[in-house]
Formats: sequence, structure tokens, C-alpha cells
Amino acid sequence: MKDEDTVSPKEIPYAVTRGPLHYEDGSTQTFDAAGGTTYVERGRPTKGEWHVDSEGRFCSYWPPSYRACYELRWIVEDHHVAGLSFRNGHDVANGRYEAPMLDELFMNELNVWTDDGGAH
Repeated sequence: MKDEDTVSPKEIPYAVTRGPLHYEDGSTQTFDAAGGTTYVERGRPTKGEWHVDSEGRFCSYWPPSYRACYELRWIVEDHHVAGLSFRNGHDVANGRYEAPMLDELFMNELNVWTDDGGAH
């Protein structure tokens, strides 16, 4: 796994529920496995929903009517998964996990990547 690799549709649920994300503007966001999400900006929480659509994209819904879908990419630093980059056209929001992770799932992927010389 390399920095800016696309998060596969199969990995999206794990990636977003792995832990709270902290954004560059000071806001935070959590996701639960049931499809709920809470975004906190300046101490004010907003509840929304998330899912993976039929095209394999991460999508969110914020009542009453805001819907958006994003391409998710990994943020990887020094072989540690540091967070996720949400991209929608030119709009990019980078969220960082509270602690970079190098757990068994990512170690396995990193080993495969290293074994094949970094080629995917």
C-alpha cells in the first residue's frame, strides 16, 4: 500500500470505521458500522449517514438534502496508514486517524506490496 492508493470498495467500511478522523480545519468525524456518521465542527455535532454505492464509491447524506460521493485514497507515511483523503473533483478533505496504524490487515497488504517490489 502506498500513499494516495485508492481505497477499494471492499476496504471502505473498515477504513472509515477504524477510528475517528481529524481534519485540517480542526473538525472531527466518526463513522459507525450501521451507516451513521457524526461530524463535529467548532464543538457542534451534525449527524449524517454513509454507504458504499453500486459504483463502489463512498457516499454521504446530510439531512435534509445534501448528498455527495467521494473517491477515497489512503494517506500513508513511513509505512503507516495515517488517514484518508476524501476527493470529489477538485475538493479534497484529508482526515487523519488519532494514531497511525500498522495492524495485521495493513501489514499483510504492505508485505505483498513489498514482496512484489511496490508494483500493484
